[in-house]
Amino acid sequence: MSITLLALAAAAAANPDAVLGRWKTETRNGIVEITRCGASLCGKLLSSDGISANPALKDVNNKDEKLRGRALKGLQIIGGFSYKDGVWNGGTIYNAEDGKTYDARITPVDANTLKLRGCIFVPLCKNQTWTRVR
Repeated sequence: MSITLLALAAAAAANPDAVLGRWKTETRNGIVEITRCGASLCGKLLSSDGISANPALKDVNNKDEKLRGRALKGLQIIGGFSYKDGVWNGGTIYNAEDGKTYDARITPVDANTLKLRGCIFVPLCKNQTWTRVR
């Protein structure tokens, strides 16, 4: 890796707004838009394979029966984070596939890559790499 690339990666990690934008998830071609919500982050599900096939797709796997009628398109799935030392931590991410919400951490790797970790509890975690949508 060149010094320039190392410097860009360090700058992305040092900038709390490096996570803002549209990101493609590792699974089901999900597109999530991450924006600021005050001092925290919010992330809305914009699209996925399921939403492309059925734009009216509902949150049918939610553990709370009262929420199963809500649309997945536009649903906030990320929230509650705080930024410290180059990492967004202490937030949650909702997984519509299993209807569960997980403790989460978002780490910017560079300007076009995020590492996400969702945990039932540590060490029972899953990791994903999201890439910026241009």
